[in-house]
Amino acid sequence: MDYIEGTHRHQSILFPESLEEYVSPENTVRAIDAFVESLDLRALGFAHTALNETGRPPYHPAVLLKLYVYGYLNRIRSSRMLEREAQRNVEVMWLTGKLAPDFKTIANFRKHNRTAIQEVCRAFTTFCRDLDLFRRDLVAIDGSKFKAVNSRQRNFTDRKLQRALQEIDRKIEAYLDELDANDTEEPEEPKLTAEQLQEKIRLLKERMKEYKGLQQRMDESGESQISLTDPDSRCMPVGGGRITDVGYNLQVAVDPKHKLIVDHQLTNAVTEKGLLSMMALRAKQALGVDRLEVLTDMGYYDGQQVKACLESGITPYIPKPNTSANTPLGLFGKEDFRYDRRNDCYRCPAGEQLTFRWQSTEKGRQRRYYTTPACARCSLKPRCTRDPGGRRISRWTYEDLLDEMQRRVRASPEKMKLRKQLAEHPFGTIKRAWNQGYFLTRGLENVRAEMSLTILAYNFKRVIKILGVPRMIGALA
Repeated sequence: MDYIEGTHRHQSILFPESLEEYVSPENTVRAIDAFVESLDLRALGFAHTALNETGRPPYHPAVLLKLYVYGYLNRIRSSRMLEREAQRNVEVMWLTGKLAPDFKTIANFRKHNRTAIQEVCRAFTTFCRDLDLFRRDLVAIDGSKFKAVNSRQRNFTDRKLQRALQEIDRKIEAYLDELDANDTEEPEEPKLTAEQLQEKIRLLKERMKEYKGLQQRMDESGESQISLTDPDSRCMPVGGGRITDVGYNLQVAVDPKHKLIVDHQLTNAVTEKGLLSMMALRAKQALGVDRLEVLTDMGYYDGQQVKACLESGITPYIPKPNTSANTPLGLFGKEDFRYDRRNDCYRCPAGEQLTFRWQSTEKGRQRRYYTTPACARCSLKPRCTRDPGGRRISRWTYEDLLDEMQRRVRASPEKMKLRKQLAEHPFGTIKRAWNQGYFLTRGLENVRAEMSLTILAYNFKRVIKILGVPRMIGALA
């Protein structure tokens, strides 16, 4: 018995006469070609849609856009790798007409058409909406962190700079002491010579000067941190807050019908707080509806944001986080105190009335405080508070809206289950299945264009899964 043998390298073979014969009707590249050809690239803002009378002719933007869409659909994001694929991949040859731009041209296309690429992603969302692929009455909003081209060592906060400066002072002092010891004691074999010690001190002083310059930049800009490699990136908590990394915060709104991403926004906000109304309104506009329900996790819990949503015809569902310091101690939590809206007071577990005493303003928000003199003689005080002055309950502005929202959440537990299924799906696909949990470019606008291509690829693949290539092409025609 012999092994299976291939064709000899020098044997003449007959290939099909045209590239068309290499690409089946079900091939994804046909859908890519049909989609890009259906776009008005000039209206979307792409450069070189009109030719100059003089100079070297450019590549048509449709060619490079097709190349990028193909690359992101096939987990090929590098401009050098796309250049290689254009030279050897039959599918890409069919898609681009055997054009093979160099990597610099490919990279510059993404760089010079950042806004237009984001518009392409929105255009595909409109295409999905026109095909009735969205449910359009509910979305789940969630965020995830994506790693930037910036290490933690190249990111500084005020606290980090202070620690670094203190450490430099300590090292300089230690080296100076060693210099003095070498001069007085003259050891037989010193660890470092005087010249080596002086060089180390010089380098440390240069680093100190650099750090003080960074501190000054931070003070002048008012920023809480500064990144050197990618200035727009920020150090933010990842993995449930257990660790930190330098990156960007991706916000997505996911429709429940087919788990398609309705809209997205990439920010450098460290947390999700303050992003709810922005994302909910963007999703509402993308869907073209008057009313919308929004499901999020407790990271978005904020009275001002809830109020802004309700005023825009958006009904949020956000579980209340348990931030009470008393509950872990076995003491009564705030949820054990019933609020009487009519009389503006709280009723404690012992039946006593806590009335309004004073208010304060924190970060532009009012906070009202309620107490009762009955705490001094209350038998339940050991289970209520360890404060000698008695128990104090605070109430933020818009807390009525938050209480009403909690009643909605408790009445609809299935929606919280649905949120997890919807919101986590795109991140799992993008980060785990596609290994795209990091960026290749720097700067907020550049990474936004890069992320738009990723989101476009995600939605594109799902629509092909739903419709198939021939139906999708028919819908684009």
